Amino acid sequence: MSEEEKSVNKELREDDKVFIKQEKTDKPYWYVVYTYSGYENKVMDNLKKTVENHSLQDVILDIKVPMEETIETKNGKKRHVSKKMFPGYVMVKMFLTDDSWYVVRNTRGVTGFVGPSSKPIPLTDAEVRTMGIENVRVSIDVEVGDNVIVVSGPLESFVGVVEEVNMERQKVKVLVSMFGRDTSVELDFVQIKRI
Repeated sequence: MSEEEKSVNKELREDDKVFIKQEKTDKPYWYVVYTYSGYENKVMDNLKKTVENHSLQDVILDIKVPMEETIETKNGKKRHVSKKMFPGYVMVKMFLTDDSWYVVRNTRGVTGFVGPSSKPIPLTDAEVRTMGIENVRVSIDVEVGDNVIVVSGPLESFVGVVEEVNMERQKVKVLVSMFGRDTSVELDFVQIKRI
């Protein structure tokens, strides 16, 4: 093997090491962790205990197993039941450092992070909001009377005029023309875009 080939092989191996090494973050993000099915709450409890015992509260900020309330009918009786929204997954909000990665990855019941070759990929604000993990505030630059286009949902690509903006609820009322008549609809901030 020539010196040039050895040099190229060495660079490739070093590049592999760089890819595997975790990227540190300067702000906390939500990450998704794989767990054994049925062990989600146990993993959450173990991780919380580890964070408390090692004083990592400033690095690992929150751990959640997203739940949803449903009404189940059994033998003619209705009852409220909490079900896991994403069985086999736990959500962790943390600053990604070598220590935080190691603590989460080596918690009993954790099989890895969601991402290529177990390299954690953070969730976007839109993903966090739609998954119901955390209410992320959206700022929007529309006012009453502005023309907007609907970018998602059943009214996608409809054009309308803003009637009302509710910053607290993160909703906007838009007057759109459907079937030849104007109809007022309520949409989330993320569903519209100013024209």
